Amino acid sequence: MELSRKIAVKELLQKEKLLFDGAFGTYYAQLYDTKELPEFANLFHPERVMEIHREYIEAGAQIIRTNTFACNTNSMNASWDKVEECLCQGYRLARQAALTGKTVDSAIPIMVAADIGQIPRSDRQDDLSQEYVKICRTFLDEGADFFVFETFSDLEDIREAIDLIGDNAFIVVQFAMNQFGYSDLGLSAKKMIHQAERTPKVDAVGFNCGVGPAHMQQIIRNLTLSGQKFLTALPNAGYPQIVQNRMIFSQQNIDYFAEKLRDIAADGADILGGCCGTTPEYICRIAETVHLAQPQKVLPTIIPPVQSTPQKNFSFFAGKENKKLIAVELAPPMGSDDEKLMDAAHLLQKSGVDVLTFPDSPSGRTRADSILMAEKVARETGMCVMPHICCRDKNAIAVRSGLLGAYINHIYNFLIVTGDPVPSMTRNTIKSVFNFDSVGLMRMIGELNEDQFSDAPVCFGGAINQSRKNLDVEISRVKKKIEAGASFFLTQPISTAEGVERVRRIKHETGARILCGIMPFVSLRNVTFMKNEMMGIDISEEVLSRYQQDMTREEGEQVGINLAREILNATQDFADGYYFSFPFNRVNMLGKILQ
Repeated sequence: MELSRKIAVKELLQKEKLLFDGAFGTYYAQLYDTKELPEFANLFHPERVMEIHREYIEAGAQIIRTNTFACNTNSMNASWDKVEECLCQGYRLARQAALTGKTVDSAIPIMVAADIGQIPRSDRQDDLSQEYVKICRTFLDEGADFFVFETFSDLEDIREAIDLIGDNAFIVVQFAMNQFGYSDLGLSAKKMIHQAERTPKVDAVGFNCGVGPAHMQQIIRNLTLSGQKFLTALPNAGYPQIVQNRMIFSQQNIDYFAEKLRDIAADGADILGGCCGTTPEYICRIAETVHLAQPQKVLPTIIPPVQSTPQKNFSFFAGKENKKLIAVELAPPMGSDDEKLMDAAHLLQKSGVDVLTFPDSPSGRTRADSILMAEKVARETGMCVMPHICCRDKNAIAVRSGLLGAYINHIYNFLIVTGDPVPSMTRNTIKSVFNFDSVGLMRMIGELNEDQFSDAPVCFGGAINQSRKNLDVEISRVKKKIEAGASFFLTQPISTAEGVERVRRIKHETGARILCGIMPFVSLRNVTFMKNEMMGIDISEEVLSRYQQDMTREEGEQVGINLAREILNATQDFADGYYFSFPFNRVNMLGKILQ
């Protein structure tokens, strides 16, 4: 009986190293200045696709990747039907090239790898895992038995797709790292490789893109590998120059590149090849330079773990197991005048508040930086502070930088939120980032806790939107956040009996530490605005009817105080604490609510 591709490739790799092709996309752009994704050539210029595949085969590539790296609805800005058509045609063209191309060694048949790149995350698409599943199912229906997941910065979104493929194909997962060994989500090469090594269906793990061969070799040499997976290495040709908005790679370093790949092979890489900037000439020189015979693999000696020292705990709830926790939000100013905020912070110094929180430009409108504002309040009042960190405005580099700076300034508590979308009127000029959602950012902080903050890990939590139409989805999100390391949750403001019961159910089904959100509305104008213009805050007509147009300031505040007391009483049997958001930073109301 014919061996499965998975078994056949594994047996082949016991005897010799294998060689991938080079970068289809950058080579296509070098040949054809079309200003469009090369994947569209599957549909409109199939002869170009065939010719490039054949060039790589003639150069010595034993595995060619389908021209489908960016075949997804986000990258192509196309319907799924169009993406599916492009995937199928891309696989068929590569398969035809593999069957008809002239090979260097006719004894080894050319293998075709279904190529899948990371789908760009956007505020329109929260869960990408299902599209990866659809992509893999399409390839499987075409007969694919070799899969390459390339340029990933996280493993989470493709786990379901990997499970779908199962034992039906040989599976490679490759991560893109910068020269310091971190993905664009801030996760280390060590973390990513170990995650992949613990995924049973994955057969080979390694790196592609992001760095040139010297930096990739350095990253590989700093790893301790289990030896249970084959190792891949597909560096860029080097570092490009940007000329007229195009990436231009030097073609003068082919000999150097091949020599570095020879060294990387000697360091233990089993599957080699090239990424951005590598042409058929690069692959040809690698085939000529690298000795592909495979030495017997030896598993590394297991070194006993070093006994760790006790960790310091600076969480805002440390040692307060029997206390109802109190968090108060202070909204940073929209301008440079922080007098009102600082007055509010000083007023709360002796109030018994456990932590002050600072939102990160909520609703997509600029406010003073949450970390810097928190640092000033902590420095001047000595209170525990907790800035919110939003995924909308900063890429992974900036977020990681901010977290490191906060830690250096003794800020150890954070609320992690995905963030509201940028208002539509500004989207043409202001773009959301969303390198990750709140769960992805939590995983990155977990990585920092292991690598950088191991002596005193930071404490982070998440938000709960109990008003979400499908509460089961919100419960699932809470569970994912707990798995990612969240140790507490703050809810959206509760003002109805239904809201209370929804949070009660979340508490019952997840066991999360929950601080119930309370917003004491202070006037008819205030409550009307919050009901009609702010997402996630459920305000009933009964609550609205309590406020009158002609109320004095004191009367409006008293209605808010009474409402807050009702929520306290309704949630006291399950709430671990309370999270107060006072309109206009009117924190003087807190004492009257808690008395």
